[in-house]
Order: sequence, then C-alpha cells, then structure tokens
Amino acid sequence: MAQVNFDVMNTRVTFKNIPLHNLSKFTFKDVSAACKKFKELPGVDECIIFQTASRVEIFTVTNVETDDSPDARRDEAKGLVLNKIKDTWVSLSSLEQIDIDHFDQTLEVYKGDDVYHRLLRLASGLDSVVVGKQEVFDELVQTLENAKNEGTSGKILNKLFESVIRSSTKMREITGIAKDVVSLGDIAIKLVDEKAGLDPKKKVLLIGTGESAAMIAKTLKKKEIPFDVTSRSLERATGFTTILSGNPVDFDDVLASFNKYDIILVATTSDYFLITFDRIRLMMEDKKKGTLILDLSEPRTVDEGITALPGIKLLFRDQIFEIFEENVRARSGIVPAVEKIIEKELPVLSIRMKRTDS
Repeated sequence: MAQVNFDVMNTRVTFKNIPLHNLSKFTFKDVSAACKKFKELPGVDECIIFQTASRVEIFTVTNVETDDSPDARRDEAKGLVLNKIKDTWVSLSSLEQIDIDHFDQTLEVYKGDDVYHRLLRLASGLDSVVVGKQEVFDELVQTLENAKNEGTSGKILNKLFESVIRSSTKMREITGIAKDVVSLGDIAIKLVDEKAGLDPKKKVLLIGTGESAAMIAKTLKKKEIPFDVTSRSLERATGFTTILSGNPVDFDDVLASFNKYDIILVATTSDYFLITFDRIRLMMEDKKKGTLILDLSEPRTVDEGITALPGIKLLFRDQIFEIFEENVRARSGIVPAVEKIIEKELPVLSIRMKRTDS
C-alpha cells in the first residue's frame, strides 16, 4: 500500500498559557489571508488556521514526498520552517516587542502524532474552556469548510480534520460529554434575566477580563445583548473586547457614571473591594431605577454595604456556582471515558494518515 511522507505541525497559543486579554495580540484580522501567507512560505504545502475567542492554532503540512522519492527532510530544515512561521505570525499580528521577546516561551509546537492527539482532544471537547461544549466542534467544522473553499488546505489536512471530526462525533455520542453542557455565563445570565429581565435596551456592564468574564461575554453576545467591559486597565478591556465583543471603557469613567447601568456583572480576581459604598454613593443615591449587581468574583469584590443605597439588588456567586460546579463534575466523570477512546483512536488515525488510498 502506498505511503506518503510529510511533516504535519501545529503551532498554537491558547487560553491555557496566556491571559485572554492578551490573546487578541496573537490573532489575525483576516484568517483567510493569513492562511494564504503561511502557505506561500517555502516548504509549506497546506495550512489551516483555527482561531476562536480562546485560541489561535496554525496547522501546516511541509515536505510532501512519496515513499520512492529522496528524503531531503532534515532537522535543520524543520527548524527553518518553524522560524518562518513565527516570523510570519509576528508580521501579520499586533504583537508588541515584549510578546515577541517571549514568543518561544508562549508558543506551543506539536508534530506528528502529537498533533493528532491534540486535535482529537480539541474536537471531542476536552481542551475547551467549558469541557464538552458543542461550540468548539462546530467552529472546527466551519474552519475546515472555509479552508477548503479558500484552497489553503489540501489532501493531508482535509483527511486529518475529516477523520478527527468523524471520530469525535462518535465519541460525543457514545460518552454524552456534550449533553446538557452549560457554562458559567449561561447560568449567570439566566439568573439575571429571572431577577431583573434582560433585553437589548438594558445598560449592561461587565467588570473583568478572565475566563469567568469570557463565559459571560460569550453568552451576552449569543443573546445579542450590548454591553460595556471594564478592567483595572483600559488595555486589558480593549484586548478582551477585540476577541469577545463588547465596548471597552475606562474603570474611572465607569465609577463616574455608575448610575447609568441597569445590570452590573463582576468577575475579577482582585483581592480587594472594587465597588464600595463610598465609591458609588454620590452617583447612586439619587438613581430612580433599580440596579442589579451580580458578583462572581472569588474572593468577593463588591462590598455588601452598597445594599444600603436605594434600588440596589446584590447577588453573589454562591447562588449560581453550585449549579455550575455540579455540571462540571458531571463532565469530569465522563472525561476518562473520552480519553480512553482517544488512546485507541490515535494509533488508528496515525496509520490512516500514512496511507494515500485510505
């Protein structure tokens, strides 16, 4: 049976090794154009870029050869391709010098079977911010379709992604890992809607730029609810909104106009109170409409003393985390079963990828 020799490589930056508000610097404004640029690199035959709100992953194929052609692939040549990919990444993104200086420490690089393993984990839902979330799988399917339409993928990456999509579909069906998955954002927004009503006319503020804030932002975006985002620095808020939507605002400006918001969602990691009675008293004491504040932070960053102000309803994370953590526990019990299936699928996928007629 004929075989094909090639190098498949995955270079990536994800929410696991960089804060979400910094991830925007690594993204590409035009993914299709970026794919074409990477494919133009000497030695690169195919390219697919998988870019979401929590990751930027580049899949490339280099040195495609048949088994009867001279194997000119050398370790130094592989290193040169990686360097060209990094240089092109820098040229197409908005990385600052400090990001470039630490690029080698930030970037994850996988080759061969390690690429297949990581892709299986991603498609099955194990590498998502919310384990089992269907959204990542759907985005992966759409990414492959886009790459085919643009002509940046080819026989090898098409085969890889199609095989992984088929396998992960079976895994999801067999294990039920995607069944009844809800994110922290889904639960939080549902509670807010029940307590105060939520529609596009409400003025909504999100304080925070971490993973919890990201889940809330995704749910608000899905429901088409406009919202402002603030953080301890405007730069963080801007980076966060670049990939997760929302309107970035300066924290000092927020405090000065606190009374204009109907719903305030707080999801930070601060170790002190961001919102106190004294900070908002002058703005809130004459407000006629009520304000719902949901503090999801751990430790709490909203002082209970603000409830002395008229019209303020304050909710804490305890009221939703029990539901969220129960859902997480349900997923974690299924993870070992998915991992076991991946262990069996990986060698089969590896052999399949080496065959040109399968």
